Amino acid sequence: MDLEQLRTYCLSRPGAVEDFPFGPETLVVKVGGKMFALISLDETPLRINLKGDPNDNEFLRQQFPAVIPGYHMNKRHWNTIILDGSLSDDFILDQIDNSYRIVFESLPWKVRDSIKSP
Repeated sequence: MDLEQLRTYCLSRPGAVEDFPFGPETLVVKVGGKMFALISLDETPLRINLKGDPNDNEFLRQQFPAVIPGYHMNKRHWNTIILDGSLSDDFILDQIDNSYRIVFESLPWKVRDSIKSP
């Protein structure tokens, strides 16, 4: 999966917008003003930080070497996924969807209601 595919998929989630609050090297994708994906543009291979359930995060880290604790994030709630080719595109897309869902469901109902439900 390349950067453009990753970016396009993240932005295809309802209400998703991109931002660069940390500088030009980190693409942040938000829903309702909250981050659900951070893509490191200056890393090779690409890396994406995604939110997850703490128990699932720990399990994924144990199962896959390309899943590590979230870089510069709360390590309990965020994973960094290294896009080194060892993980399937479907797995990566599922993790993006999961991160989006967790953040979307945490939004106030008025904000959720204003965004087309996922």
